[in-house]
Amino acid sequence: MPTAASGRRRRADAERSIARIVAAARESLSRDPNASIDDIAKAAGVGRMTLYGHFRNRAELVEAALTDALRAGEEVLSAVDLTGDARAALTRLLESSWSLVAESTALLTAAQGTLPPGRIRNLHTAPAERVEELIRRGQDQGVFRTDLPITWLVGVIQFVLHGAAEEIRTGRLEPDDTAHVIIATVQSILAVPSANDG
Repeated sequence: MPTAASGRRRRADAERSIARIVAAARESLSRDPNASIDDIAKAAGVGRMTLYGHFRNRAELVEAALTDALRAGEEVLSAVDLTGDARAALTRLLESSWSLVAESTALLTAAQGTLPPGRIRNLHTAPAERVEELIRRGQDQGVFRTDLPITWLVGVIQFVLHGAAEEIRTGRLEPDDTAHVIIATVQSILAVPSANDG
């Protein structure tokens, strides 16, 4: 007869199994966005039946992997000091952000090929809101441009980050140079236009 203790053990075993599968999915999809269920199950050290016992299909597993990566990234980014001058705060945020984006570019590619665009946008809400709030503060401080929509500026920053990750992947940008290149690019995009511009 099952006991409460055996039920707790089964739950704990299941949670460990899920965590192992999600970690394997993150690692496998970060290397190859086309990694199959079989590839991920093998990397996790479980059988297909065990994997399908926790995730009904590849889309659920890809979403779990992306959600886990974003959660880990959120822990890093929420610790970044965003007080004071908005330009300096943005530099600190970008220094922390770019490596997270580089790590998850292939994972995002897997998600884009599997999940609806709206779902991916929803999963990225917290990082986008953080940048949006920082840009708005910089505008209030008079150090960031106000002539373009904030949502557009946030999108451009995300594009720059993902573009840099692709440049690293193809060998056109050195990893050691990336933070400087991204920061210089984004700061120039957000700078208040001079009277001579336009």
